[in-house]
Amino acid sequence: MHSNVQQAVAQDKIWTRDFILICLANFFIFLGFQMTLPTLPIFVKELGGSDQLIGIIVSVFTFSALIFRPYAGHALESKGRRIVYMTGLAIFVLSVGSYAFIVSMALLVFMRIIQGIGWGFSTTATSTIATDLVPTKRRGEGLGYFGLSGNLALAFGPALGLSLVGVISFTKLFLLCAALGLVALLLSTTIRYKKVEQSPNKSVTVKFDIFEKTAIPPSVLLFFITVTFGGIASFLPLYAAERGLGSIESYFLVYAVFLMVSRTFAGRIYDKKGHLYVFLPGTFMIFIAMLLLSWLPNTPVMLLAAAIYGLGFGSVQPALQAWAVEKSPMNRRGMANATFFSFFDLGVGIGAMVFGQLASMFGYYSIYLTAAGSVLLAMLFYVSLLWKTRQQVQS
Repeated sequence: MHSNVQQAVAQDKIWTRDFILICLANFFIFLGFQMTLPTLPIFVKELGGSDQLIGIIVSVFTFSALIFRPYAGHALESKGRRIVYMTGLAIFVLSVGSYAFIVSMALLVFMRIIQGIGWGFSTTATSTIATDLVPTKRRGEGLGYFGLSGNLALAFGPALGLSLVGVISFTKLFLLCAALGLVALLLSTTIRYKKVEQSPNKSVTVKFDIFEKTAIPPSVLLFFITVTFGGIASFLPLYAAERGLGSIESYFLVYAVFLMVSRTFAGRIYDKKGHLYVFLPGTFMIFIAMLLLSWLPNTPVMLLAAAIYGLGFGSVQPALQAWAVEKSPMNRRGMANATFFSFFDLGVGIGAMVFGQLASMFGYYSIYLTAAGSVLLAMLFYVSLLWKTRQQVQS
């Protein structure tokens, strides 16, 4: 009896050796990535690029990640976790390292596409590996903790990148980002990966199988929300400078701290009560944050927006991911994660591209008003999903 209890406790344990290793690897790759996020627009401006071009540079990355995610999802189920993850990390390291030597816009766009492929493979794989390692009963909580590794990087990455831009050259900055990716690659060699489960009906696989259909509703909701992220990552440093506000680094820091705070309780609420108790409060906070950013009279308001956005986004994203994965069949988890992150990328990519046009036509404030509208659409779509489910239950 006693040994059965011990076994059950061991099975429900989140913090295993491999889970810690995947969190560490995820932290380093995200740190390298987050340091390039707010600094690339500055690099593009230095090379003589416009706001529209910044939008394109951000969106080609996200669209290439988007196109290759379904391939990553399939490969995770057929070739295994290790090869997909390590290939993605290697491509990421080489592409970010190459930025150190880029002098032309065309080459930058091309290498952004390559980086997107590496990012698409590595992030689809890392989420699937984390899902494998987390006990089913504690999936919302476990994925929330796993998300913290990326959020920690988010806390320091943009601020660190922006601080270093003033001190070291872009060449050194990009080489440093590549080195962080290399640390993730070395850590990935030490993880014990789950063996791939073969699907019994392999022969009847659909040719154009690019989505896991059970993951589409939470993924569509995520799309409307990550549109806001495209506006913040690409244009907030430039918008804050235009308004004469200092300490844009502190925006990212405050955002990430509150993101981490939300991760400590939102996952548990999801596991116990379901997405209803997490999604609507979270999206309402994101909506308010967007309105504050469109107003942006001073630095305190910017930091308040950062805190509210962090709480909202940190609650909603892991809940939606757990929802996307739990409805999918066991042998389709890779595809469920691929679908989820494809919509994440699509939101950021479309956001960045549309906002680049909006900024040049109406000014930066219009970005955040439009983003608030996108969040409102997410809330309406969610309510319609709830209503539909209720109707089905009643009939």
